[in-house]
Order: sequence, then structure tokens, then C-alpha cells
Amino acid sequence: MQQIPVHAIWLAQDDPKKNTVVRASKRGDVVMHKRLNTVPRRGFILEPLCGKVFGPEDHDILLTKGGAIVGLDCSWAHIEESVSQVMKRTKLQPRMLPLLLAANPVNWGKPSKLTTAEALATILFLIGREQQARQVLGSFRWGERFFELNKEPLEAYAAAKSSAELVSLQFEFFDIDESLIESKQ
Repeated sequence: MQQIPVHAIWLAQDDPKKNTVVRASKRGDVVMHKRLNTVPRRGFILEPLCGKVFGPEDHDILLTKGGAIVGLDCSWAHIEESVSQVMKRTKLQPRMLPLLLAANPVNWGKPSKLTTAEALATILFLIGREQQARQVLGSFRWGERFFELNKEPLEAYAAAKSSAELVSLQFEFFDIDESLIESKQ
């Protein structure tokens, strides 16, 4: 089975010794980019502010059309300005993730406060590339814990037939106010 291209834009806002993209890139699981002009042009960029969840309708671009997954690696403290800066300079389609719990030590158990490596692994899992997803998180002590913590939602999200179904599934797993979730299917 062909590997899905996995990339990340690294804005160097966090300690590189603790950064998941830096570590995953050293293992060869993620291609790290320090400049935007080297990022793939076809595929999706993961950014949590866009309001459109990555859904089944998006899978084909990655599975058959050579698209790449690109994570935006920046500090949660600077998320708005980082997203604004990067989105002005890319033609990649922005997508956010459905709700999941972080397994990383900094944000453990917090909904949607995933590391870039967790976000990239999520997309791989959703498109049926579980082995590659586990590989991306393989160098982290807590990597397998991410899949254990989110087993049921990940499996349900991966089986969803539409973005609308995927968005509604979140309410089965997480106690959230529907009015807080903006769904742009």
C-alpha cells in the first residue's frame, strides 16, 4: 500500500527538543518545511480555525489523486496569527479535525488540543492508513495512548459516510454545545 505524503510547516514557535514535528521528521515519518514555497501544492492543510471538518468527501484527493496532508505546526498561543499568515500564502484546502482527546503530556485529555503529529496521524487513520498513522506517533511514549484514548470516536469517524454524519457523531462521544460547532459541509 502506497504511503500518503505527510508534511508539516514548522514555524519554530515551540521548543524544538519537545516538538512532535521535529522528532517525527528526524525519523522520516513527516517531511518538515521551514519555508512555505517548498510545501506541496495539492492536498489539505490542517488548521483548526477554518470551520470545515475533514470528511469522507476529501479522502479521494489523498488516496487516488496524489494529494498530501500538511500540518501547520505552531504554538497554540499564536494560532490565529499563524493561521492568518500561512493561509494567505498557500492554495492547500484548509480542514479541521473532528473532536478528539489529546494524549500528549502538555494537553493530555483536552479536546482538540492535539499536537501536529496527533493531527496528522488522525487524518491517516480516517482514510484507512492505520499503520502509517501509528508510525507517525511511533516515536512518542504516549503515541499508542492516543489511539487507545480515542478508539471509539476514531473508528466511528472513519466509518462515517459524509462530513455531516462525521460532525454529528462528535455529540455521541463528547459533551459539547451544538451551537459551538460551526459545520460548513
